[in-house]
Amino acid sequence: MIQVGIIGGAGYTAGELIRLLIHHTKVKINFVYSTSNAGNKISEVHQDLIGTIDMLFTSTINTDVDLVFLCLGHGNSKAFLTENKFSAKTKIIDLSSDFRLKSNKNFQEKDFVYGLPELQKETIKGANYIANPGCFATAIQLALLPLANANLIKEDVHINAVTGATGAGTSLSKTTHFTWRDNNFSYYKPFTHQHLGEINQSVKQLQSDFDGEINFIPNRGNFSRGIFATLYTKYEASLNKAISLYKEYYKKAAFTFVSEYDLHLKQVINTNKCFIHLHKHNNKLLITSCIDNLLKGASGQAIENMNLMFGFEETEGLQLKANFF
Repeated sequence: MIQVGIIGGAGYTAGELIRLLIHHTKVKINFVYSTSNAGNKISEVHQDLIGTIDMLFTSTINTDVDLVFLCLGHGNSKAFLTENKFSAKTKIIDLSSDFRLKSNKNFQEKDFVYGLPELQKETIKGANYIANPGCFATAIQLALLPLANANLIKEDVHINAVTGATGAGTSLSKTTHFTWRDNNFSYYKPFTHQHLGEINQSVKQLQSDFDGEINFIPNRGNFSRGIFATLYTKYEASLNKAISLYKEYYKKAAFTFVSEYDLHLKQVINTNKCFIHLHKHNNKLLITSCIDNLLKGASGQAIENMNLMFGFEETEGLQLKANFF
């Protein structure tokens, strides 16, 4: 049984972490840190946990836990680790973007490993510090990795993907109010989304000669959770060859599956799964990828990484049924 702590406990990703960790047979939650809610019941903020957890948020940390999850806003993890020193035995999984790029992975003599299991599972197993991937980045990379691994991305990639309102976090802004989001749809950060850096990094890790553009248009949807991504690029071989390529690449993946059917979001919501579907049109390959942004795109993948780091079964605590109906 390992002892874990959560930093930044009031947000959506922390709420999902708590929900999952409560039922993980190898883990005990030692503390949940939140300066804005210190002394309050966790179930007052994460109200789905009423009757399940009696812990309080705290403004103090135990620096000697086995693992700490950092669920802080982007740019805040470095500041927190600068001010708070954990023991040498404490492993860290950071859910922000602070350490995802190779140029930022070394911090305070800590070497953060990019935590996409389908890309580098064996490296994750030996890591002490993990940079958990972004949500859009997870869905898009899982759609592209088999092609890159086979050196088959020959031209530009075009991506259109939509995320639910939880992707924006709990803080209110103009575009997260119900009256704005309801019955609405819009794009944002076209061609410049912050996840493009890690997407390009992973593609080039597998296909070093890739020099095309990854054109990404992210969208806001009028639903709560999930990411639905469609990608296309030039592909000359047959659809059957593409399907075989993807199934071979993911044959040992615990949570990524190639489906012969058209996809929809309810297949993956409330799970740590990624579903992928392939369609060929003339010389273009259309790849559809969908995930739950809070689970495979954040907290579920963080637990998957924890399982790998500590030698647990990769699926431990993550056998979840989709909210299909």
